[in-house]
Amino acid sequence: MYPESYLSFLHEFHTTRDYFECHEILEEYWKEEPPERRKEYWVGLIQLAVALYHQRRGNTNGAKRLISNSLHLLEANRNVLSTLGLDDEAFMLLLRTLKKKMELDMPYESVMLPIKDEALLSQCIEMAEKEGLTFGEESNLSHTFLIEKHRLRDRTDVLLERERQLERKKSRGI
Repeated sequence: MYPESYLSFLHEFHTTRDYFECHEILEEYWKEEPPERRKEYWVGLIQLAVALYHQRRGNTNGAKRLISNSLHLLEANRNVLSTLGLDDEAFMLLLRTLKKKMELDMPYESVMLPIKDEALLSQCIEMAEKEGLTFGEESNLSHTFLIEKHRLRDRTDVLLERERQLERKKSRGI
C-alpha cells in the first residue's frame, strides 16, 4: 500500500535515527519520477529529516532553514499526509513545535511521527524487530558516525562518478 522507500524512511527515522540515510532513501525515490511529476511532499519529508540531522549536530542555521522549508511544503500538501498513514493535524503541530524549538536554539530531541494507520505502525514495529531494533528508540547522541555521517561516509563512488562525468565532458569538448 505504501512505497517501499517510504517504509524504509519510517524505519530509519524511528529506529536508527539515521536522518542522513532517511534523506538518501527518499531523495532516490523522489528522483525516480520525471521532474514534472515529482511530488514536493517527499521533499518536505526529506527536509524534515535533514533539519533534525542538522539540529542534532548543532548546525542551528541549517536546521532552522530546513524545518521552515519542510513546514511550508508539508502545509501546502497537508491533504497528502493522511494518505501516507499520518495524522495530519498532529503532524503539522509537531512541525510547528520543532520549528519553534529550533528558533529558540533548544537541543535536539528524538521525535515520533504521528502514524495514524495502525497497519502501517505494526509493519514499522515488525521491521524494527526483524533487525533486532526498537521502534521509537532515542537517538544515540554519542554515535559520531551517525551524527557526522555527511563528512565521514565513504564517498568513493560519488567521486569516481564525478571524475567519469568530467572525462566525458572533456572527450566531447565541453
